[in-house]
Amino acid sequence: MGGAQSREDLDLSESESEDTRSQRESDQEDEDAAYEDARGQSSAERAKSPSSLDDVEARLKALKLKYSSPSSERKPNLEHAVKLYLHIGGNTPKAKWVISEKLTCYRFVKTSHEGESDGEDEEEEEGDGGEGWWVLKIGSKVKARVGAGMQLKYFGDQRRVDFVAGGVWAAKFFSNEDYRAFVGRYQDCLFENTYGYEATEQNRIKVYGKDFMGWAKPEAADDSMWEDAEDSLSKSPGSATPLRPSQDLREEFEEASNGGIQGLALGALENSFLVGDSGIQVVKNFSHGIHGKGVFVNFDSGSSHRNGLSTTYSTPKKALLMKAETNMLLMSPINEGKPHARGIHQLDIETGKIVSEWKFEKDGADITMRDIVNDSKGAQLDPTGSTFLGLDDNRLCRWDMRDRKGLVQDLADANTPVLNWTQGHQFSRGTNFQCFATTGDGSIAVGSLDGKIRLYSINSMRQAKTAFPGLGSPITHVDVTFDGKWILGTTDTYLILICTLFTDKDGKTKTGFNGRMGNRISAPRLLKLTPLDSHLAGVDNKFRGGQFSWVTENGKQERHLVATVGKFSVIWNFQQVKNGSHECYRNQEGLKSCYCYKIVPKDESIVDSRFMHDKFAVTDSPEAPLVIATPLKVSSFSISSRR
Repeated sequence: MGGAQSREDLDLSESESEDTRSQRESDQEDEDAAYEDARGQSSAERAKSPSSLDDVEARLKALKLKYSSPSSERKPNLEHAVKLYLHIGGNTPKAKWVISEKLTCYRFVKTSHEGESDGEDEEEEEGDGGEGWWVLKIGSKVKARVGAGMQLKYFGDQRRVDFVAGGVWAAKFFSNEDYRAFVGRYQDCLFENTYGYEATEQNRIKVYGKDFMGWAKPEAADDSMWEDAEDSLSKSPGSATPLRPSQDLREEFEEASNGGIQGLALGALENSFLVGDSGIQVVKNFSHGIHGKGVFVNFDSGSSHRNGLSTTYSTPKKALLMKAETNMLLMSPINEGKPHARGIHQLDIETGKIVSEWKFEKDGADITMRDIVNDSKGAQLDPTGSTFLGLDDNRLCRWDMRDRKGLVQDLADANTPVLNWTQGHQFSRGTNFQCFATTGDGSIAVGSLDGKIRLYSINSMRQAKTAFPGLGSPITHVDVTFDGKWILGTTDTYLILICTLFTDKDGKTKTGFNGRMGNRISAPRLLKLTPLDSHLAGVDNKFRGGQFSWVTENGKQERHLVATVGKFSVIWNFQQVKNGSHECYRNQEGLKSCYCYKIVPKDESIVDSRFMHDKFAVTDSPEAPLVIATPLKVSSFSISSRR
């Protein structure tokens, strides 16, 4: 399939009929506008032109609108009153909003841990110290736990919020005061559900820390670093991305897989690799994507065991290119469904054979790793590279494949070689590391289960230079730009983009990798799907693998961000996300959230989406091709800058 623009939710004003049976034809004029036109005519005009009144009446009847009495225009005499809409028709031409309840009310209810209670006596109480969580109820149709999973989106100019709760809903308020009251209460309940504390000033300081109060109060945050970044980016030669709303994604290649694809290992040189159930498919890199070479490396089907490792493979969950992309490290989990591995297999790509098995060990004891990455963004291109980084729940370290005695390892040897722990730290308390990534100079960003993102310099893995607080959701994937100025964290329901720049006491601009940021820390920005797109993404609609486009040279700037959500590959223009004045950020509440994206839909859940190396960008495209893998095939897309 080709690329698709993000699906903008239909404006309620386009279909605010008071009869759920009314049909919205695509070429109809705005119904509310027609209604206002009718009401706005003076009695003199109607007396002067009787035929015009007949026309208006006929038009209103065709739209199935009812005349409103003055009383219906007044604010309802009902506390917490809203009008509730339901979106039907998905993304088909017949998609529309219909009124679910003309007049109803919302309330926030505290539930018990035993389960959600329907008792009417559980109305919200300020300062309620009981355990449980807050649930939003609207009339008889909506009951949803307040949380990021609701994907609630604000429309301040329309006094409206959209959200997901089994379907896609919209609640419209009758006054600005009603809307503001709802927003404030919702955010307080969200804070309490997320962190387990009542939403007080003291508790916000407790959660975020004094240096990060801009995260709790974005309206008061210092955004100067974002603005400086925008200026420097636009002045950087060859780095500015054309901001053309009509940029299109053009499919170039589609390649069938030899086996169920489990992952991508993109190369910056001649080849890239598809890691599947039974082996590795080699594909060739072109300026318009990747295409098959017909070469397939089967995994060894033997069953020999050495010190707990086996050449019988479960499907590798991680493939890491090394030594100028002539070798690949494959890491398979011990148990299905868990990422931890006891060691790695080293594949010689040129011969298609496993040349060694390596075991993770420290101080004579076997240990596990949950993730491995290259020493830096471009380390896989180094023909002499022999080290890589490893991460476990409470460990961060560097491994060296060179034998201490200078001996070349041989699989015929009865003993599995042990990787050398050359640098790192085992943390005594639960850091709950989940994922990590490196910059161009080898600095390290680590994401954790509690949502924190820690920054480590190239000199020390013992103590983080900066630790950004979590927003309540675990970080499942993290990426960082080559220059270390930007971090992209992935959670199940949103991406979080963090600026690491700050000005030190001497007036010098640094990143959080090489200095303590103090209290001039910019608030992050969130990248989200609209409630409708989140719902349409499929059952497995969690964000996965958010990352920047790929550069490995100083002075080059990443241009796009991409993430996988169910059957969608979602792409953001990086420069547009950083532009604080663009339309996405108007009428928002809380942290700025960007909804300006492109979607590439697929017929099945996507395994991975990532951009090829910057060198494969061509003159008619501002970006290297995007590669999207599903279990059965892999597709390549070019981002065209032509109108």
